[in-house]
Amino acid sequence: MMQYIIRRLLYAVPLLMAVNVLTFVLFFVVNSPDDMARMQLGQKRVSEQAIANWKHQHGYDLPLLLNDQQTGFKQISETIFYQKSVNLFWFDFGISDSGRNIGADIQQRMWPSLVLALPSLLVGLLVNITLALLIVLFRNSRFELMANVALVMLMSISSLFYIIAGQFLIARLLRWVPISGYDSGWAASKFLILPVMISVLAGIGSGVRWYRSLFLEEVEKDYVRTARAKGLNETQVMFGHVLKNAMIPILTGVVVVLPLLFMGSLIMESFFSIPGLGSYTIDAINRQDFAIVRSMVFLGSVLYIFGLLLTDISYTLVDPRVRLN
Repeated sequence: MMQYIIRRLLYAVPLLMAVNVLTFVLFFVVNSPDDMARMQLGQKRVSEQAIANWKHQHGYDLPLLLNDQQTGFKQISETIFYQKSVNLFWFDFGISDSGRNIGADIQQRMWPSLVLALPSLLVGLLVNITLALLIVLFRNSRFELMANVALVMLMSISSLFYIIAGQFLIARLLRWVPISGYDSGWAASKFLILPVMISVLAGIGSGVRWYRSLFLEEVEKDYVRTARAKGLNETQVMFGHVLKNAMIPILTGVVVVLPLLFMGSLIMESFFSIPGLGSYTIDAINRQDFAIVRSMVFLGSVLYIFGLLLTDISYTLVDPRVRLN
């Protein structure tokens, strides 16, 4: 297994390099440092001297890829690509265009994103799988028909509606929880109840339908008929056999979204004023702080590749037929 993990990590290196180069092209070739300076200075008529000063302060006055004025390794290191993109491989995110330490901001903001996303994922997973198993358990009945209609209705409603309706009904009218905000320690729980509830509710429609399709495929297999022939009732078959054998696609869906635990939810954090990585990215886009956006894109790519690696490893834990060669 160790050889497999090492091989997959080596495969990830060229992939991350490609993402890094593509991000660099999008941010520095399509959008030149002069354009960044004009956007950051925020003036209609910006003098060339002001642009040059801003570029020098933020390290954008260097050549893009190759510095002909230097010799040796400095021809590569004294470039925008090396200082702004290559350093990301060492998780040196540098300083944002607004003068903040990006690494320190990420370390501080990852925890609010984690405490919001982790309960949403676990509770949503439990609710979706349970409801899907119940629908399959009572398949070909009126309950299944009504459940499918309700799921389609839930899928048809935008998540923004759940956020606005939840804030208006639960926070403003009933005053059970605050509308928005965040606090440290256990005091943050009162600010997280409503966004967690909305996250779970918004994902029920698509989540339950997806798990239902997995379980319907499993109940038609031979091992299910064998289990019934042994005298097991339908509940034991569903929760003891079907759920276990459907764990591979379930794990695929769960582990792939693990990066979201750290990257945060862009919409949810922005609406509820939660100082996580999601709102951090949205604020950087609004301020056109491209240093932060580049760092978040790279960090998201690393976490996504790590999630795929965890997916492959987890297969061997739930299915002994899978072997890592």
